[in-house]
Amino acid sequence: MSFNAPHRIVFANEKGGTGKSTTAVHVAVALAYQGAKVAALDLDPRQRTLYRYFENRAETEKRREIELPGARFGVFTGESTEELDRMAGELAEDCDFVLFDTPGRDDPFARHVATTADTLVTPMNDSFVDFDLIGQVDAESFKVKRLSFYAELIWEARKKRAMATIRDQRREMDWVVVRNRTGHVEARNMARIEQALGELSKRVGFRVSQGLSERVIYRELFPSGLTLLDKGHLGELGTSHLVARQELRGLVAALNLPMPAARQPAHPSFAD
Repeated sequence: MSFNAPHRIVFANEKGGTGKSTTAVHVAVALAYQGAKVAALDLDPRQRTLYRYFENRAETEKRREIELPGARFGVFTGESTEELDRMAGELAEDCDFVLFDTPGRDDPFARHVATTADTLVTPMNDSFVDFDLIGQVDAESFKVKRLSFYAELIWEARKKRAMATIRDQRREMDWVVVRNRTGHVEARNMARIEQALGELSKRVGFRVSQGLSERVIYRELFPSGLTLLDKGHLGELGTSHLVARQELRGLVAALNLPMPAARQPAHPSFAD
């Protein structure tokens, strides 16, 4: 894989309910609003949340006779990693970014794309149930005792990737743990999670970023396929919606993605 290949962003968490698909869709649209060409591939052929979101978006464009920044999208239903790589390559041809939304369970295709990611995004809620995906803590001190299987998998993939970076002209993997839905978390528990994440990040080498809060607006936007960036098509926005838009911009900035020279000017709605 050369540096000219599309940057691979994988949204992966073996636990469901962490806002993974919502985060993936909004990041994809945010990149498109900045002038990038984006492809998005859903690896969950049962739920198809990311695919359905973009399908709803396309239907809204047709119904309202409007054009919205978005992504070339598809859903993978194949049976081998070779098929997956081939479909991803075809879908992302001439794109700057290709995003993968993975199932909220252990899945061989999710593991495959996670270990080949340029940027791996792991959304999690601020709870030790979610934290258990990447590490186990002591019941009394809340100190990290050991890495989870998933964290070990990514750690090994990152080591192999680092060795092959120069030889294969591949980027080093950037692993970002995104803390979603922190608004309803009790302060003491939030502090314990923050301490445990800080300790584990030093061992494994991931970064931590604030993500998207729990807001009704995200569920309300799904049927239309619209996002918080689609200014002018959402009606009147309340203060909480404006704050949520700022959260999204902050998350995209924190991912520190390699933005290409814009193929077209960034849409003004991203900066407004």
